[in-house]
Order: sequence, then structure tokens, then C-alpha cells
Amino acid sequence: VRRGETFYGIAQQYRVHPYDLARLNKLSPPYGIRVGQRLLLPEKSSTINRGKRKNVLGLKPADPKVSNKSVIVPKSILPPPAISGRGFVWPLKGKVISSFGAKAKGMRNDGINISSRRGSSVVAAENGIVVYAGNELRGFGNLLLIKHSGGWVTAYAHNEKVLVKRGVQVSKGQPIATVGSSGNVKKPQLHFEMRRGRIARDPRKYLKGV
Repeated sequence: VRRGETFYGIAQQYRVHPYDLARLNKLSPPYGIRVGQRLLLPEKSSTINRGKRKNVLGLKPADPKVSNKSVIVPKSILPPPAISGRGFVWPLKGKVISSFGAKAKGMRNDGINISSRRGSSVVAAENGIVVYAGNELRGFGNLLLIKHSGGWVTAYAHNEKVLVKRGVQVSKGQPIATVGSSGNVKKPQLHFEMRRGRIARDPRKYLKGV
């Protein structure tokens, strides 16, 4: 890694899928890299074959990765506020159409996918700071990453509209986006993930009612 290079830029330069690059180098959100760091490059055949697989989105599983220069938290972003102490709430009311964990043919979902009506309100699961808001990564569509105290990060993908910007502090239950089908999905839904450090957690074990 040389000065000025970004994780996503390196993936584009070598024409490898960001997911493969992140998994091979055991990188997790917010996917920061440092000057002088050595990154292993995956075989291009892995990238080509991945495009033929069924799309089961997740920040570490068998699909596009959240890895972009915008995901790296700049120093200007303040630390996240304290969590409420009453637990994370569901970001959306709807039916879970894809659960957490291993799937067929070696795929894996590191979060859950919730189906709902297009335009429905997506809310922040806890108090936090928006560390990424964009659509640069193919597959996730309009994506939000929110950092919380205690080492937690939540992700919200496939949004139709994003209502908050990077660096903004949000409160639990605050509307942050609307449900859509951006990215590699056809029906309106939200892909939601919870991570603590590098470990993806099953959201349904932590979420409580809105």
C-alpha cells in the first residue's frame, strides 16, 4: 500500500472483487489500510466465478464488500455517542426473507434481509455516527454504515433514499433512509448487519422492538 491508495482503489486497479480482497486479508469494516501494509491479491478466477453466484449480500459473505475510501473514518468525525443502554431496535418492520448464517453452495449471509414496502422508513438501530453514506460499491446500492460505542457497527443496504450524511450523529429510532431495491436485488428490502469488532453477529439475537 502506497501513500494515497485506498482499499477500493486497489481492488479496481487489479480488477479483483473487493469482497475477495477483504476476505483474503481478513479485513473488516471500516476497511482501513495503512501505508506500507502488504495485501494479498486473490486469483481473478474467483472474481469471475463470483459473478455467477446467487446474490446473498453480507459484509463478509459471498457478495460485494463494503470497501471504499469513503468508509475509512476521517479524524474529523467525532467518536460515537453512548448507546442508550436499552439495546438495539429493529431498523425496519417487515418479514425476514434471508436469515443470518451459512447458505447453500458455500454461501453465507453475515446479516439479515428484511422485506418491506418501497419507501418505508429505515431507522437507526442505536445512537451512533454515520461513517459511510454512498453507493460506490456495486451490489449494495445505497449503503449506510453507522458506528456505535462499544465497538459496534451496523450496516443498512439497498436503500432507495439516504436521509443522512457521513459525519452526522444519529439517535436510536431516527429515520435514516427509505426502503428500496438498489444494488443487486429486485424486490424492496433492507440488508442489515451488526458487527462487533471483526465479528459478524446474528442481529435477531440483539434486536428489540422499535
